[in-house]
Parts: sequence; structure tokens; C-alpha cells
Amino acid sequence: MKYLKLSAFLSAAVFAGHTATAQERFITIGTGGQTGVYFVVGQSICRLVNRGTAEHNLKCTAPSTGGSIANINAIAAGDMDMGVAQSDWQHHAYNGTSEFEGKKMDDLRAVFSVHGEPFTVVARTDSGATDFESLFGKRVNIGNPGSGQRGTMEVVLAAMGKSIDDFSLASELKSAEQSAALGDNKVDAIVFTAGHPNGSIQEATTTTDAKLIPVVGEAIDKLVADNPYYAKATIPGGMYKGNDEDVQTFGVKATFVTKASVPDDVVYTVVKAVFDNFDRFKGLHPAFANLSEAEMISGGLSAPLHPGAEKYYRERGWIQ
Repeated sequence: MKYLKLSAFLSAAVFAGHTATAQERFITIGTGGQTGVYFVVGQSICRLVNRGTAEHNLKCTAPSTGGSIANINAIAAGDMDMGVAQSDWQHHAYNGTSEFEGKKMDDLRAVFSVHGEPFTVVARTDSGATDFESLFGKRVNIGNPGSGQRGTMEVVLAAMGKSIDDFSLASELKSAEQSAALGDNKVDAIVFTAGHPNGSIQEATTTTDAKLIPVVGEAIDKLVADNPYYAKATIPGGMYKGNDEDVQTFGVKATFVTKASVPDDVVYTVVKAVFDNFDRFKGLHPAFANLSEAEMISGGLSAPLHPGAEKYYRERGWIQ
């Protein structure tokens, strides 16, 4: 009799274990290169989500990816549940413009925005480049296809009436590879749309004599005036070796997106993990230090809010 009772107990325990496992759900967040802030955003969100897995049975992973456009495309294809993307590419994907012409993503949904991202150009001092226009005729890494910096670079070139053919070399290295290329004198300049301070730019300015150069002028003024997802930006001096003066440029915001078919409770759980632990989140990278809840739930968001995120914001009294 005792054996039968023990067997029944073990069977019940095994069944319960299978039930618990069956209830576990997994989400994948698209990020960017491992030296960039997008990777930190995804990893930080997953860290906070996974701290509460025992309560909500949601597990999160955030692999390195090709960046903004690649993340949005992966979400559209169902290969990623959520992802980080520049605010301009969120706008274009939802409206079917620019790189997303003919691929309008009606079911793209905003979750929140994160840090500001100035369009950043770093040039070797010995290249002689002092502003963006002086890059023409030189060797420039324009970014890998699918990355936000590649897309923004193409926008800037179009605004100036130029193309990649105006560089003597237009390499397509990923963000994690370009600083080494600059240091090895394989390129004269690299571009990055990124939050600051940035590990890749710190590497570039530490391993070689390099300067951040301004991206200004009439074409940029018009670009900012015509597009609400762009804004003038300043990269503070003293952040990188050999760059003591402020540098003027323009930029976007990093945003966190998903699609309408992702369950409301999943998005709610992710949003709750971030904002219920907001101080902890802000401490996970210097680029997050000045974030505010009010700005994160409105700034740079051109797609509709996902209902799961909206539910949390209403509960907090942040939206009506």
C-alpha cells in the first residue's frame, strides 16, 4: 500500500512538472551588434523579465542581430517577437515608406522608446576630414545592410544629392567590426547611429587618433524640419579621448517595437518588468541615466501602442 501511495505521489509530481514546463513561454528580442547600446537594451530587458520567470513563466532571450531594419523584418516574419529599432525606421515600416515601400507593416506596434541616438561620424585625424562633406572621395564604412546606421547614411546622402558612389570605398562592415577597421587604417571614417557613451566609439578613439565630426548644414536642417522623427542633437565633449568639444549633429530615438499578434499579457509582462524596476533599468547603461517614463511612452513613437503596453500605462495613470 505504501508503495502504491508513493507511486501515485511521484506520478502526480511528474505530471505537475510537465504542466509547469508546458506553461513556460519564450520570447526573443532583436538587438544589434554586441558592442552597441541596442544589444544592452535587449539584454537589460531580458534580465528584468527573467528575474520574474517563476511568477509569470515567461523567459526572454536577446541575441545580437543586424540592427533596426533587420529586427523589424524579423518581427514581420515571425522570427522575433520584439526588437529595438530607430524611430525613423519604426515610422517608415508602419507607413510603408523608404526602405519599406511596398512592405507596409500595418500590424507594427510601439511599446516604448529608450535613449536618444545621434548620427555619429568618427574619422581618422590623418584623413583630413573635418565635416561630413569632406568624407566624399574617402574610404567610409556605411554599415551593414539592414542596420539603422546604413539606412540613415543613405537618407543623409540622398538629402545632400549624393550616393555611396561618391566615396572611394564604401565598406559594409557590421558595427562590431568597424572600429577595428578604422584603427587598422582600412577605412578613413565610420558612422554609427547610437546612444552615448558607446563602447565601439570608445574603442575607435582609444586605438587611433580619431575625431567625431559634425553633421550640419542646409540639407540636414531641411531633413530635420521635414521629418518629425529627426531632431538636432549634441554629443557632449569630453566623452571620448581626444574629443573635448561638443559635436553638433542630428538624430533619432531608439524604440522598442512588436506586432499586434503578440499576446497582450506577454507585452504587459515585459513592460511591467521594465517600469516596475525603472531605477534598476536606468543603472544598466550610462545611456539610460536620464530616461524618464513620460518621454519613453510618447517620444519617437509613430506606430500605435500595443494594447498590452497601453494597459500598463493606464494602470499607472500615465495615459487616459
